[in-house]
Amino acid sequence: MPKKTPIPAWSDTDIAVHVSMLGGFRLQAGGHEVDESRNRARQLWNLLEYLIAFRHRDISPDELVDVLWHEDEIDNPSSALKNLVYRIRTILVSHNIPYAKDMILCRRSTYSWNNALSTTVDIEEFERLIREADDKSSSPAEQLDLYLEALTYYKGDLLPKSSFEEWVVPLSTYYHSLYVKCVAKTVQLLANAGRHQEIVDIAEQAIVIDQFEESFHEALICALIAIGNQQRAMTHYEYVTNLFYRELGVKPSERLRSLYREIIKNVQHVETDLEIIKEDLREASLARGAFFCEYEVFKNIYQLEMRSAERTGQPMFLLLLTISCADGQVPSRKLLNTSIERLRDCLRICLRRSDVVARFSATQFVALLSSLTFENSMMVQERILNRFKRENARLAVQIHAKLQPMDPGGMPVSRQ
Repeated sequence: MPKKTPIPAWSDTDIAVHVSMLGGFRLQAGGHEVDESRNRARQLWNLLEYLIAFRHRDISPDELVDVLWHEDEIDNPSSALKNLVYRIRTILVSHNIPYAKDMILCRRSTYSWNNALSTTVDIEEFERLIREADDKSSSPAEQLDLYLEALTYYKGDLLPKSSFEEWVVPLSTYYHSLYVKCVAKTVQLLANAGRHQEIVDIAEQAIVIDQFEESFHEALICALIAIGNQQRAMTHYEYVTNLFYRELGVKPSERLRSLYREIIKNVQHVETDLEIIKEDLREASLARGAFFCEYEVFKNIYQLEMRSAERTGQPMFLLLLTISCADGQVPSRKLLNTSIERLRDCLRICLRRSDVVARFSATQFVALLSSLTFENSMMVQERILNRFKRENARLAVQIHAKLQPMDPGGMPVSRQ
């Protein structure tokens, strides 16, 4: 290895190096900055990121070769490694980064980051703040301040442009898990202090980072309920349930469904003008076709209809429609989303305004049919199936239907 010229002695006025790795790689020093967008050489940034991520170790060339190249991918790995280090230094120099040539050390047959430089790395600060906040000797106020400061470091997951690198995956998972826990603890402390608007802000930012973490959506909806914004809480509930159905193929969790019930229960607006209420109800009733609603609402309507049926003896029927491929498997996400929308349109046209429909699962709709005989209900079922098949002949899916009458006591009636 070539000999390195020692860096000058450090003083209180020495240039500090700041490295960001959460949400993207960026190195700043002396008022100058360089990031991975400046050069497309992926291996170059991979090496620099690895040396900084493990900056408290001396790393052997063999380890770096394994990180940078697959087996037999390069003829002279030692020379290629030296060339990468040279190119890193050249880029740092070209961007006027102070001590650019001294940042990577090559000594005793190892490579390392030069820790004689005053270096701050966001992942280290993020982890340190959470560790201090978790200290049981800290007061709730001190814990909250530390958690809030920690959250300022998490701009996104670790090194997103290197997320496919094997060494990044476990670290990214680790820091993301820390982030989820940090958000949860921060939300709890803010809720205890009655600072619900701050929870809204934190949850919204967290959802931008990970839209599929359910706890973030729960925190946002709870905070919106707490500040009395029921309409926005309802809108977000509908957004997240549709998102999970569409992208993940899963139904809302019991926790989310309980929040929906909380929204309905905690409507705080009081309207004393009955004419305004009547007008609102009249406008809502103008929608054509079957009534579509959330499953929680569907259950309430079903229970109400069953009570009515106990008095009148009027039969009721449940229709379950399931989408699948010809082999019975769940369709691909894109095909399923298209099929769900087509089936929704078909139900809206084929069913009456008095019929109620809800999404039961990622692949299913359930409908409540009333004031019909079993034979007429079967005709409705066939009308739906035939229309869907006729209008969507090119969709490689099948619709499976199950129809079951209910007696006035609410128990299924067996039909052979």
